[in-house]
Amino acid sequence: MDLHAVEKSYARWAPIYDRTFGALTGVGRRRATALLSKLGGSVLEVGVGTGLALPLYGPNVSVTGVDYSAEMLEKARAKVEAEGLDRVTALRRMDARALEFPDASFDHVAAMHVISVVPEPEKVMSEIARVLRPGGSVVIVNHFARDTGLLARAERLAAPLANLLGWHSDFDRARVLGEPSLTLVEECTLPPAGMMTLLRLVKAA
Repeated sequence: MDLHAVEKSYARWAPIYDRTFGALTGVGRRRATALLSKLGGSVLEVGVGTGLALPLYGPNVSVTGVDYSAEMLEKARAKVEAEGLDRVTALRRMDARALEFPDASFDHVAAMHVISVVPEPEKVMSEIARVLRPGGSVVIVNHFARDTGLLARAERLAAPLANLLGWHSDFDRARVLGEPSLTLVEECTLPPAGMMTLLRLVKAA
């Protein structure tokens, strides 16, 4: 997917995202924010979208959110204002391939349901690692392609529709595990039906 296709797709999704895809991905979002809240500190949420995760963070974190979709960010800002989410320190429009933050700016990074959406996910992972402090965690929640079974076949059939759907149905998890400074330390599958996976990676100290 190119950035223009992503922008167009999520402009279409923004009005109904919370009630559709957002509702299906709630378990992973709650699991990720609980983990990050327990770890504490500053969190960068890459692909903050409509801000569905923002009310779920605990009081011992400060959250900066970035997204390329202006329509999604508008809804996230409305949530922050309506719910008085003072732990959210900034929401900025940004290309995840070129994060506008200095090296080691954040204690942790969250990437929930975004890594199979962005162009050049390997470059995004490199940028995530760059802005993460040594010893910090990256928490990823995403759908990854299956190797066998009916769902694997359905994923392959849906793959050509990536620009329309706004995500890659056949996304290979190896594409997020190639960043040399990050080590996978935790992995679990999530409902519904194990379609989503949570990964926690830690940056070398």
